[in-house]
Amino acid sequence: MKKPVGEQELALLRYVAEHGPATVGEVAERFGEAQGLARSTILTVMERLRLKGYLTRSKVDGVFQYASPVATQELLRDVVGNFVQRTLSGSLSPFVTYLAEAEDVSDEELKQLQDVVTRLRQKRKE
Repeated sequence: MKKPVGEQELALLRYVAEHGPATVGEVAERFGEAQGLARSTILTVMERLRLKGYLTRSKVDGVFQYASPVATQELLRDVVGNFVQRTLSGSLSPFVTYLAEAEDVSDEELKQLQDVVTRLRQKRKE
């Protein structure tokens, strides 16, 4: 299991997964400035994510480019899985309770949840 990521790391990781491969300079300009983060902070966070195994790094024309080795959906699934294991002791019950009481679930999110329930039921039948 990979080490957990913090909120700032997750935001940067999602950006790189969706827009990468990218250099530290590109991420600092396109993502960091809007977040009020200095280039040095972006470099520190990207290197931390690389050491945790969430980003890869390769040299292109003398400059390091960082990329997510997995698609955004897989990345988020792994992050949520780590959260469930670490914070909820592997139990989905608190998460299900939270969703049941959430008032801001969009129609699209509700449809996604219904699709998940359908897939889970189909897996049980197999």
